[in-house]
Amino acid sequence: MRNTAVRLAAIVAEAEGHLRVIPEREAAAALRSGGWSAKQALGHLIDSASNNHQRFVRAALQDGLEWPSYDQNGCVRIEAFQEAPWDMLIDVWSAMNRLLSHVLAHLPSEKAQVRCRIGGEADMPLEELARAYVAHLQHHLAQLAEPRLSSR
Repeated sequence: MRNTAVRLAAIVAEAEGHLRVIPEREAAAALRSGGWSAKQALGHLIDSASNNHQRFVRAALQDGLEWPSYDQNGCVRIEAFQEAPWDMLIDVWSAMNRLLSHVLAHLPSEKAQVRCRIGGEADMPLEELARAYVAHLQHHLAQLAEPRLSSR
C-alpha cells in the first residue's frame, strides 16, 4: 500500500496548486447544468476522505470490514459545502488526504488482504479499496479541472 500512499501524496501536491487558482466565484458555479459546484465536489471528496480514513483504519484493526454506503447528495447538502469558503475546503481536503497518505504508508502489510464490504458492493481486499479511493479522487479532480481548461 506504500505505492498507493506515494501516489496519493503526489496527486494531492499537484492538485492543491490547481485548486488554489480557482476563484471563489468560479468554485461556487455549477460544473455542469444541474450538477454540483466545485465547492460541492470538493466537499464530496472531503466526505470520501473521511469515510475512507475510518474504513482503512478499522479494516486494519480487524479481520474484515462491513461498512455502510452513504448518501452523498444528502451529505453534500447537510454539510453546506456550497456556503463554505473555498480556501477552507481546499485546506481540509488537502490535509485529510495527506493524513490518508501517511496512514496508508504505515498500515501493516499483512493487512493488505483484509476483506472489505462497502454497502451492497462485492467485497474487496483493503489494498484494492485504497486504490479505488485514489481512482475516485482522480475522477472528481478531473471534473474540477475541466472548467478551468475550457476557460483558457
